[in-house]
Amino acid sequence: MKQQIRSGKHGLFLIFSLFLLLTAYGLPLTAFASTDYTKYVNPFIGTGGHGHTFPGATMPFGAVQLSPDTRIDNWDGSSGYHYSDSIIYGFSHTHLSGTGIPDYCDILFMPTIGEPQFEAKEGEKEVNGYASKFSHANETATPGYYSVKLDDDGIFAEMTTTKRVGFHRYTFPKTDEANIILDLKWRDKVLDSGIEIINDRTIVGYRASESWAKKQLVYFYAEFSKPFKEVKIASDNKTVEAKEIKGKNLKSVFIFDAEKDEQILVKVAISAVSPQGAEKNLKTEIPDWNFEKVRSDAKAEWNKELSKIEVSGGSVAQMTNFYSALYHTMIAPNIFQDVDGNYVGLDKDVHNAPKDTNYTVFSLWDTFRAAHPLYTIIDEKRTVDFINTFLRHYEQGGRLPVWELAGNETDTMIGYHAVSVIADAMAKGIKGFDYKKAFEAAKHSAQLDHFGLEAYKKRGYISMEDEQESVSKTLEYAYNDFCIAQMAMILFRINSSGYVSLIGNPYIQDHSKYIQRSQYYKNLFDKQTGFMRPKKNGNWISPFLPNEVTFNFTEGNSWVYSFFVPHDVSGLIDLYGGNANFTKKLDELFTTDQKLTGREQPDITGLIGQYAHGNEPSHHIAYLYNYAGEPWKTQKLVRQILDEFYKPEPDGLIGNEDCGQMSAWYILSALGFYEVNPSQPVYSFGTPIFPEAKINLENGKTFTIKAKNVSEKNIYIKSAKLNGKDHKKSFFAHENLMNGGVLEFEMTGAPVKDWFTEFPVSSIQGKLVAVPTIDANRNFTNETIVKISNPDNWAKIFYTLDGSEPSEKSIEYTKPFTISETTIVKAISYNKVSGKSFPVEAKLIKMPHDWSVKLFSKYNRQYTGGGDEGLFDGVRGSLNFASGEWQG
Repeated sequence: MKQQIRSGKHGLFLIFSLFLLLTAYGLPLTAFASTDYTKYVNPFIGTGGHGHTFPGATMPFGAVQLSPDTRIDNWDGSSGYHYSDSIIYGFSHTHLSGTGIPDYCDILFMPTIGEPQFEAKEGEKEVNGYASKFSHANETATPGYYSVKLDDDGIFAEMTTTKRVGFHRYTFPKTDEANIILDLKWRDKVLDSGIEIINDRTIVGYRASESWAKKQLVYFYAEFSKPFKEVKIASDNKTVEAKEIKGKNLKSVFIFDAEKDEQILVKVAISAVSPQGAEKNLKTEIPDWNFEKVRSDAKAEWNKELSKIEVSGGSVAQMTNFYSALYHTMIAPNIFQDVDGNYVGLDKDVHNAPKDTNYTVFSLWDTFRAAHPLYTIIDEKRTVDFINTFLRHYEQGGRLPVWELAGNETDTMIGYHAVSVIADAMAKGIKGFDYKKAFEAAKHSAQLDHFGLEAYKKRGYISMEDEQESVSKTLEYAYNDFCIAQMAMILFRINSSGYVSLIGNPYIQDHSKYIQRSQYYKNLFDKQTGFMRPKKNGNWISPFLPNEVTFNFTEGNSWVYSFFVPHDVSGLIDLYGGNANFTKKLDELFTTDQKLTGREQPDITGLIGQYAHGNEPSHHIAYLYNYAGEPWKTQKLVRQILDEFYKPEPDGLIGNEDCGQMSAWYILSALGFYEVNPSQPVYSFGTPIFPEAKINLENGKTFTIKAKNVSEKNIYIKSAKLNGKDHKKSFFAHENLMNGGVLEFEMTGAPVKDWFTEFPVSSIQGKLVAVPTIDANRNFTNETIVKISNPDNWAKIFYTLDGSEPSEKSIEYTKPFTISETTIVKAISYNKVSGKSFPVEAKLIKMPHDWSVKLFSKYNRQYTGGGDEGLFDGVRGSLNFASGEWQG
């Protein structure tokens, strides 16, 4: 071909033909780029500290993650590996990347020499009898490949993968006792397992386990490159004579003769469907024994994916951080489907989806913020597959996923953030899924009565006694409801051609309903303190500290959650009294010397003041200065976070990786922008760190970002141009990006306050009348004074004392009053134009006695149970110990 290309017309013809071929298949020319992006990827980033990543071999979004296991317990063992460890227990085929709960590590193999020892010897700390010491000096990890020398026996272990098959290569010293151990008891609680010896080179089996996923079933089909001379199977660590066996504690050892430096290979395919599915996966994806080809193909596939964003001009550390982050965003979600299209649904039945790919591992509370918005840019096709997976969950399990794992809904974390992913895709015009079905699924998830939703719909907020994490759930439900409102408006525009009356239109009615719900956050904003604050029995919880981590928040405190209104930043600014007050509060968040107090929460890390970058609720906050007209503050803080909290080393992530979210924040921010409000296709500017970055889009276009004079000191935007024209907005639209073009920044070392004249807006049309607050002693002996306050001075307060629903015809509140009997006080705020608020209720109880109690051991602030009198105040706690009614 080289001779032809060099020979004039023939060469031009071949080049033109190649161009037509690539174009016909929708492949960008960069698919065959010569740049090796994998050289910048360090899979060990995040394996130390609390990053919870793993270093082993996997394919982009692959079903197999073949990696060493160095621990099986505790929080920092969530991925099965921690860089501080020095012992490898084996190599298993499934791993979670960056989660805060352990699971997976299924189907563990381990090579050894000598008499196999299944159990750890008495007095040893190791959890099995075949573990080996290792050194990081003899360990290598690159995308699609992992190797390590096992010190105890001198075995060199290598592994690579296809999407559904793990490929092991073990180099042994000369021995007549070369063992490869299979352990089906490893890690999680085993519900059932089985092994069948097909012949002297082939085995098949399964493992059903319970952990985070309540029932995870993995079938496997494995082939060895040479016949084993002997096999021993152990049940409950006792050898049994059998070629097929089932049980809850099964292990086996396959014994070979090995010459010096002989390589014995093992191919292990997995399936959640059947052993036949695993066999088909193996024979389709690795039909031969060419380890180097599989390794090379994996590297090529990774380079294809990593080349979707080409950055240049950065330091070695920046390039490593960037491509390692991009790599981590492409580990999960994982394929959950065999090569024939079969997969197991939430209903545990086998289904077939031949036209798209079914996935698992949806850490949506984390990934809706940046990872999924990133996918809408560089992975539109997979975004469609993700959403179609969501819709199958809805069909098979009755609702959209919250935190799905291996065909199980774990219900971990809060909100119904699948609607955020769907709404964002719809807002960006991504096609390939049923918009109407998605909308119905979103509404269904929002209308359920679990996890505080019943109280949310009844009160307009969640109170402490209703549900734990009441503030966080209220705020995140409100954001989710805005996403549903966006979906309704998009469907209205699609399905309404010409002049259509808005009155009675179902999409407009739904839009109005969910826009109203999206404002419920206002019911928890305390104007006196300037914080989102938990409520109980119609009143603010007291004492209150914004830096205290309590059961009213999800992995955070009031400092962080007071800024979680991404869908109505303008409304939040209004609550603070305008831009100046809002930015002053933001400044205080980042500069306060308050320290964390309250519950021990290891997720809250990466602190700048009370901003905590190590956990997701903070991730959008630095960009909020844009909305208040001070983008230079965003630029300064974003660069600080990029430089200080991401390092090219094992302890290089400031918090859990969380299936790509921590890394996705870095990618978008390093490019110079971030989507504060997924569902509104607008990117706010931060500060780019690379002189040039190219985003190669699936539509064949390229969006280039240039940052002239960018450096460690030149972090501020002096000017901006979009496609050659001055760009005075501190944001740009998704449409601008997808159309291709050039975004140019000129960078400088001092804040520039006069270039941008237009700022992003995130606001809600409509006005919610916030609920009043009833302040009185919940329990009293003779009488108590009742004070009712109103957050909106433009509304009046009306109340009742007989438990009836108040209206504008009830008693108007003008001043505090006294009650001397057990009373249910109900109140509303009312305005002629805006209407009335939800009713708020306080049950005030007159004690039938004058008891007192002397406490010899002071209760914890997290479990006051209502104070000293909580033990006999007549209020009983629910089964939920975190609801505020327990004392301990």
